[in-house]
Amino acid sequence: MSVQELREINARFIHNFVTNDARAHGRLLHEAFVAIQSDGSVLDRATYLARWPTGFDPDVIPYWDTRGETITVVGDVALVRSTNVFVVVNDGAETERAIAYTDTYLRRQGRWLCVQAQLTPVAPPYVPGVATIVSVYVRGEMRKSA
Repeated sequence: MSVQELREINARFIHNFVTNDARAHGRLLHEAFVAIQSDGSVLDRATYLARWPTGFDPDVIPYWDTRGETITVVGDVALVRSTNVFVVVNDGAETERAIAYTDTYLRRQGRWLCVQAQLTPVAPPYVPGVATIVSVYVRGEMRKSA
């Protein structure tokens, strides 16, 4: 049951981002949570959550998908890995990007909480294929869900 539960948590994690729902997102995070950004910077929980309400703009990111989801559970620790492929509009030009993430969860008292999220840019040859897509958002609206 843990893998399915973690799939659902991962879907909420992404949905909270696309909907800028910091309150719901905060409930998924451990009190000691840190985020390692794709530039190598490390954000504490408070700083990370302060950015959450304005992190997604459907005019800037008109397309977002999650693909290649892999979940590994080892006792009370879980790694949730996936890749987000998205389009960014900058000065009218669209650019496709891909970021892999690894979210580390700790199970305490029957509840999974994320203790660390780490982002890594992905070069085109390493982006998982479209057959592995688990969710798609277009202009902030969910179009496909696993």
